[in-house]
Amino acid sequence: MCTQTRAAALMANIPQADIDPTGVFKYVLIRVHSKEEGDDSEVDIVRGYAWAEYHADIYDKVAEELEKGGHLDCECVGGGRIRHEPQAKKIHVYGYSMGFGRANHAVTTEKLKARYPDYEVTWDNEGY
Repeated sequence: MCTQTRAAALMANIPQADIDPTGVFKYVLIRVHSKEEGDDSEVDIVRGYAWAEYHADIYDKVAEELEKGGHLDCECVGGGRIRHEPQAKKIHVYGYSMGFGRANHAVTTEKLKARYPDYEVTWDNEGY
């Protein structure tokens, strides 16, 4: 019999990537962990929004929502910027966060490719 922890079930339902529909904006790569004993499952998620003045604004809001039930714990593993051009079906990931450092843009790009399979998704380490 296979038993899945509450945390693992919650993580399975978290969207891997959620970004604004258009524009240039900050993003963070967040690692979500189980807090349940014996469960070392984790998942990386991408969140990027134009409303955020700082990368920490995104992280704080997302972490607060995900950690509410007490089953999950979050850590920010880096940040950067995203340029989303829906008309051209292009997403470009670049830059870094002053507070959290540079996210692994290759991981971010893979998450975005899964979410936007018909897009050209690219990255580089240039810019802020």
